[in-house]
Amino acid sequence: MKKNQLVTLGKHIDILSGCAFPSSGFNRNNGVPLIRIRDILSGKTETYYEGSYDLKYLIKKGDLLVGMDGDFNREYWKGTDALLNQRVCKITPNPETLDKNFLYHFLQKELDKIHATTDVVTVKHLSVKKIQDIKIRLPSLKEQKRIAAILDKADAIRQKREQAIKLADDFLRATFATMYGNPITNPKKWPVHLMGEIIEFKGGNQPPKSDFIFEPKQGYIRLVQIRDFKSDKYATYIPQEKAKRIFEVDDVMIARYGPPVFQILRGLSGSYNVALMKASPKENIRKGFIFYLLQLPEYHDVVVKNSERTAGQTGVNLELLNKFNVPLPPIYYQDEILARLARIEKFKEKIEISLNHLEMQFLSLQKRLMGF
Repeated sequence: MKKNQLVTLGKHIDILSGCAFPSSGFNRNNGVPLIRIRDILSGKTETYYEGSYDLKYLIKKGDLLVGMDGDFNREYWKGTDALLNQRVCKITPNPETLDKNFLYHFLQKELDKIHATTDVVTVKHLSVKKIQDIKIRLPSLKEQKRIAAILDKADAIRQKREQAIKLADDFLRATFATMYGNPITNPKKWPVHLMGEIIEFKGGNQPPKSDFIFEPKQGYIRLVQIRDFKSDKYATYIPQEKAKRIFEVDDVMIARYGPPVFQILRGLSGSYNVALMKASPKENIRKGFIFYLLQLPEYHDVVVKNSERTAGQTGVNLELLNKFNVPLPPIYYQDEILARLARIEKFKEKIEISLNHLEMQFLSLQKRLMGF
C-alpha cells in the first residue's frame, strides 16, 4: 500500500456485530454485564445477562465500540468484561496497517457525516457496510502513531477541564446541601410543603418529524431534546406556530427518561419535546433554588430508584415527585444561598469558556493532522 493513500476502511478492520441475546436472560444483578447502546459513552451498565454465550462476544476494557442506532457514537470500552449486545459493534483494526488510536481519532468525524445524511423514521440506523465503505487516508504506521500521540495529549488536557467542571458541580451541590440542610430531618425547622404545591411540572410536546429542519431559519424555533444540553451537534428546529411548550435559559428542565433518568438541566431555550418537562415555581420559591433542590440525593436518588422501566428506558414517576415533603426557607434565605452559589458558578463559567476554547483548538489540530 502506498503511503498516505486514500483507501476503504473495511479492508483494514474487522467488525463484530453484537448478539441478540434473549431478553428473558436480562436482569439487574446476576450473570455477565451486558453492553447496550446507552452504555457506550459512560462505560457503565446496569443490565446483566444470565445464560449461555459465545466467548467472541465478551468485550474487554479498551475495545473500540460503535453504537449502530441513534447518535452513532464511538468509544473505547471503559468498564469490566461485558457482553456485546445487538446494535453495538466492536471494531478491530489490522495492526499491520492501521493504528488503533489513529482510528479512534478519525472515526467519530466520519460517523457524524453518515449520521447527517441518514434518513430518520423513528431513529437513525447505521449499517456495517456504511462503516466499511468509509474512506480513510493512511500514512505510514509510524506517522499514524505520531499523530495519535499528539491528539491523545491534546485530548487529555481537554478531559482535565471537563473533570474540573464536574468538581465545580459537586462543590455547588455540597454548598447548597450545607446551607439548606437535610430535607428529611429539617434541622432548620423550615415550614414543610408538598413539592407539587410549590412547583409545577409540565411535560413537553412532540411535533411530527415532517416539521423538522436542521438549520436555523426565520420563523422557526429550536426543538430541544435531552441530548442538546450536552452538544449542539444535532440541533433541530420547528415552525414557531408548532411550538406548544416554550422554555427560557433560566428555566429548570428535567429529563423524564433515561438513562440516566432525572437529569436536572438548564441553560438552553426554545420548545421542548416529550422527553423533557419544565419545573416552574408556583409561589415563594426561586427557579435557582428549584434547580439545586431537585439534585439533593434525598429526592433525586428516590426518584431514580422508583423510575418505571419499559423497553430499556426509565421514566420519572410524577406522582411520587409531587408528594415529596419540602422544607421551604423564606425568599430572603433562598436569595442568600443563590448569591453564594453564584460566586462558584462564575468560577465554573470561566472553566467552561476555557474548555470551549480547547475544543476549538482540538478540532483545528485534528483537521490539520488528519486531513479532514
